[in-house]
Amino acid sequence: MEQKGDIALIGLAVMGQNLILNMNDHGYAVVAFNRTVSKVDDFLAGAARGRATILGAHSVEEMIGLLKKPRKIMLMVKAGKAVDEFIELLLPHLEQGDLIIDGGNSHFPDTIRRTKYLAGKGILYIGTGVSGGEEGARHGPSIMPGGNPQAWPLVKDIFQSIAARTADGDPCCDWVGEDGAGHYVKMTHNGIEYGDMQLICEAYQLMREGLGLSNAEMHEVFSEWNKGELNSYLIEITADILGFKYENGGYVVDKVLDTAGQKGTGKWTGINSFELGVPVTLIGEAVYARCLSALKDERVVASKILTGPATRFKGDKQAMVEDIRRALLASKIVSYAQGFMLMREAAGEYKWNLNYGGIALMWRGGCIIRSAFLGKIKQAFDKNPALLNLLLDDYFKGVMESCQPAWRRVVALAVELGVPVPAFATALAFYDGYRSERLPANLLQAQRDYFGAHTYERVDRPRGQFFHTNWTGTGGSVSASTYTV
Repeated sequence: MEQKGDIALIGLAVMGQNLILNMNDHGYAVVAFNRTVSKVDDFLAGAARGRATILGAHSVEEMIGLLKKPRKIMLMVKAGKAVDEFIELLLPHLEQGDLIIDGGNSHFPDTIRRTKYLAGKGILYIGTGVSGGEEGARHGPSIMPGGNPQAWPLVKDIFQSIAARTADGDPCCDWVGEDGAGHYVKMTHNGIEYGDMQLICEAYQLMREGLGLSNAEMHEVFSEWNKGELNSYLIEITADILGFKYENGGYVVDKVLDTAGQKGTGKWTGINSFELGVPVTLIGEAVYARCLSALKDERVVASKILTGPATRFKGDKQAMVEDIRRALLASKIVSYAQGFMLMREAAGEYKWNLNYGGIALMWRGGCIIRSAFLGKIKQAFDKNPALLNLLLDDYFKGVMESCQPAWRRVVALAVELGVPVPAFATALAFYDGYRSERLPANLLQAQRDYFGAHTYERVDRPRGQFFHTNWTGTGGSVSASTYTV
């Protein structure tokens, strides 16, 4: 009797190959296919050698014929046009109730569109975020599926068996919500990842340029930080990077060009935050910091023309390192708070019922932003599922209060030394703005009314009543219509 596959996976790059091996390790027969079919043979003769239940297919027709019904096909291809092309390639061969899964970094509006389009043809669709890189794909990623709810029972066992697990044994995978919810949560995860990485880089630059610490000293600092509240994958790998040397003894990190790349998910998060009116300032600054880093040639020229302060740090370095740790922790909390604010607003806008504690659990292991810190976020939402903002939770409120003096000293020192800390600074500015009962937007709204008759509300009148003042005496009493973009 011919062996049949439980699931097929299209796309044999690093993530695709490792997910197949992971699934196979957990007892699932997997059909492997790639548009460049020679990669199928290379995979079977290489990483999958000797695995009888990894089946190679050399055409779409052969792949379909090797699958059990209902057929489950996972795409691990480049986001965008390639996903749509494969969907159209697969459709003539599928039957009602078959399932297509997009495991790439697709933009959530595309997933919303594809879910609706395929539902009209009787085909189930899941758009799932998969985080953890090569290691995660092989040994346990964080998986964030969303799409057609009828599809979840078909892949729940597979996904939860291959996913990372928390220390309590919970799988870092659960159903997120309808249509684009899974890819939205993955997008937000990636935005927070941008913020985390930028914050760590600012701490590194402050210690390197501000305090004059060596790579070896910073390796020790990050290794120590990874034992406490900041314990996380990104802190762990930063310590490793700072200690990694060439055979001749030089540090690899010192030879890496200071221009950062990006694939767009951080940008998507920032754009969506503008669309929803949510002040996700830290992720925005992290994206802009990467953009600024890309202006390498301009910065080289500017460095020879523009001057900064000649101040040098003369204080207690050990004490300032502890201040930087606290500033990093506080800023990190702001980054996550903003991310969860964005998801809360998106849930209302796109009609998703998001489980925020469950999302924190999914991020607790396997993914790039995995950290002990996420356990506290899950506890906060378990205690109060309607929590307005993470900053208002008792635990996080206490941490912010304890870190606040150090955080302010760090930002002030960075300004004095001329070391750029856009993420640290914007996180503190957000915190100060969020805790302010009154902001200067009264003046801003008066300005808008002055030049454009845009009207304003009054502190001594009920919300929703709008007023206009003839500020110059010549503008008249006609006002513009009131609306918010």
